[in-house]
Amino acid sequence: MSLVSSTPLLQKARREGYAVAAFNVHTLEMLQGVVEAAEATRSPLILQTTVGTVKHLGPEYVAAAARVAADRSGVPIALHLDHCTEFDIVVRCIRAGYTSVMIDASMHAFQENLRQTLRVVEIAKAAGVNVEAELGKVGGVEDDIVVAENEALMADPDECASFVELSGVPTLAPAIGTAHGIYKGEPRIDFDRIERIAGLVSVPLVLHGGSGIPKAQVKRAVSLGMAKVNVATELRIVFTDAIKRVFADNPDENDPRKYMVPAKQALKEAAMEKMRICGAVGKA
Repeated sequence: MSLVSSTPLLQKARREGYAVAAFNVHTLEMLQGVVEAAEATRSPLILQTTVGTVKHLGPEYVAAAARVAADRSGVPIALHLDHCTEFDIVVRCIRAGYTSVMIDASMHAFQENLRQTLRVVEIAKAAGVNVEAELGKVGGVEDDIVVAENEALMADPDECASFVELSGVPTLAPAIGTAHGIYKGEPRIDFDRIERIAGLVSVPLVLHGGSGIPKAQVKRAVSLGMAKVNVATELRIVFTDAIKRVFADNPDENDPRKYMVPAKQALKEAAMEKMRICGAVGKA
C-alpha cells in the first residue's frame, strides 16, 4: 500500500465519529515506532513533520522513508507537513511526495489567510494532496512558531464556515483553547465552540496541541467533530526519557541501537494508547 492522501482518511473518521492520530516524527526510529503502533492496532496513521524537521532531514529523505513504511504496511498511511508558513516549502514537500500539507497563515487577517490558503489549495488539488488551514491562533510553541497565551485567539464559528466555503480547504484546524507543548495546568477547551463549528462545516476538524490533554477531554472533542488529533511533544518526551534511562544505567553506552530500540518501543506503546483514545483501533 502506497502513501495515501489524508482527505479520505479524515472524511471517514468524521463520518464515523473517531479521530486519526497524527504524530510528529523527527527520526527514522520515531517513524518506525508509530507505524508499528498503527499496524499493531490496525489504525489509520498520519505521519507529520514540522518545518524544522523538513529543513533538518530534507523532505526527500522523509518522504522516501514514509513510502517504504507505507509500501510494507497493511494500514493506510499519510504524510503531512505541519504548520508551514512558507509557500516554497509546501511546494517542495508536495514534489517530494507528501500527501498532505498545512499552510498556516492564521497570524494574518482573514482575507490574507484566505489568499494564502487558496494559493496552496490550487496546487495541492491538482496533485491529489490534502490541505489543512488554521483559523484563530493556537497558543504555545510549535517548532519556531511561538504564540503567547494572551495572543491566542479562539476561532469564530461563522468565520470558519465562510473560510471553508471560500477556500475549499478539505480540513480545518480551528483554535478552540488547546495549546502546543505540555500544559502547565488544566487545558481550557471550549467544547461548545467545537460543537458550533462542527455544526456549520462538514469538513474534518483538526485538534492541535494534543499532548497532555486528559483522555476524557480528547474523547469528548472527537465525539463533537475533531477527526484528527495532533501529538508531538508528548511522544518526544517519551522517546527522550527512554534514551535517558539507558544512559543512566550505562553511561558509557556508545551503540545507538542499544538506546534507540528501547526508545522506539516506548514511543510505540505511547502511540498505541493515543490511537485507542482517538477510537481509531480497527479502523484501518
